[in-house]
Amino acid sequence: MSMGGSLDQQWARVRGRLKDEVGETAFRSWLMPLQLQDVRGSEVRMAVPTRFMRDWVLTHYADRIRALWTGENPRVQTVDIIVASMGPANDHLETPAADPTPPEAVRVPQRSTAVPSPEDREDLSAPLDPRFIFENFVVGKPNELAHAAARRVAEATTVTFNPLFLYGGVGLGKTHLMHAIAWHIRRRDPNRRVIYLSAEKFMYQFIRALRFKDTMAFKEQFRSVDVLMIDDVQFISGKDSTQEEFFHTFNALVDNNRQVIVSADKSPSDLEGMEERLRSRLGWGLVADIHPTTYELRLGIIQAKADQMGHLIPQKVQEFLAHKIASNVRELEGALNRIVAHAELVGRPITLESTQEVLHDLLRANDRRVSIDEIQKRVAEHYNVRLADMSSARRARAVARPRQVAMYLAKQLTQRSLPEIGRKFGGRDHTTVMHAVRKVEELCGLDRAFAEDVELLRRMLET
Repeated sequence: MSMGGSLDQQWARVRGRLKDEVGETAFRSWLMPLQLQDVRGSEVRMAVPTRFMRDWVLTHYADRIRALWTGENPRVQTVDIIVASMGPANDHLETPAADPTPPEAVRVPQRSTAVPSPEDREDLSAPLDPRFIFENFVVGKPNELAHAAARRVAEATTVTFNPLFLYGGVGLGKTHLMHAIAWHIRRRDPNRRVIYLSAEKFMYQFIRALRFKDTMAFKEQFRSVDVLMIDDVQFISGKDSTQEEFFHTFNALVDNNRQVIVSADKSPSDLEGMEERLRSRLGWGLVADIHPTTYELRLGIIQAKADQMGHLIPQKVQEFLAHKIASNVRELEGALNRIVAHAELVGRPITLESTQEVLHDLLRANDRRVSIDEIQKRVAEHYNVRLADMSSARRARAVARPRQVAMYLAKQLTQRSLPEIGRKFGGRDHTTVMHAVRKVEELCGLDRAFAEDVELLRRMLET
């Protein structure tokens, strides 16, 4: 291309092509705030308002920006993204009214030194995924209550449910809703202090404060926020000191009418290793569960993801994926990314045959996936014991041996962890499961008839 026009005209053409390539939402979120600073020899300098945005643009868009600049101006060989305050001429770029712009791109009014700025609390709050907004969340019967509750809390000017407790299995949308709430609150009112982090990071920050004898600063940081969001709270099960601090932080925030939002893989009453008083507090407000996806919801999610990616996925392929990958949304999205990437890299259209070829390992894993409930039922029938004996305290060999076989098969045929398996067998410890697995393996090596029995059960469950 020619070097026609001024630098501003060249940049305008680069911006136009970027917008066409990445789409309206991504452009407004990450590229609209980019401001041309200057050109120094072969380097173009661009400015963004925050470090977080600079890192994101460098990681995801820098190569393409450089290529487009070189196309406009062959002298340009490198692009440098710096952090700088935006000039007055760009104010209208920073606060688009209709689109879910990340709060880091919104101008924050001057505040007193008594209230930390977003940059000051960057070490506390985890980064938010720009894809995880309400507009991208596909609602269906399994998640409609959780979605409605999350929306209500995000839009409310006063605290409604405290806490809001979201729970459900892996990859069903808990983290998406948590991020969406944080984005929405920060966009509507940048002055509200929102901290989102995992329970693991909360524990890390607490241990760090203990180590450096700085617990007062830790307490002030967490108890002065307007909204505290803790993801995967089950992580602090069995960690007494962290639970104690979280309990007092929780009470302080609720007493001061500050919003608390928590997510976990189980309801408060089912969180093992959690103090009774903390379980009780977590169940105070609204507890909303997210059920496993239905076929209709999975189909809707595939369609929405395909639209976001800008790819046409044949209807038969969409229906095939919705039927075959029923475990969780994260795995479904990963499958979609794989078939789209394959089509782009090898230049072949997306067909049912190519989908089966690309996803053969994932489809095989899903085909043979069975639940612990199924295993318990099949083993109980095979050994002629009651299903209730699988979780009972009875230790008679006629009951204990089938129970050990069921634990062994659960370890072999499911992706559940040892503690999860133990909980399904009457709340047993993970060491009990480990012993059962070792015992069955030992017996299989010593007793041919027993080994054949176990192998028969495995085949019956896999088919």
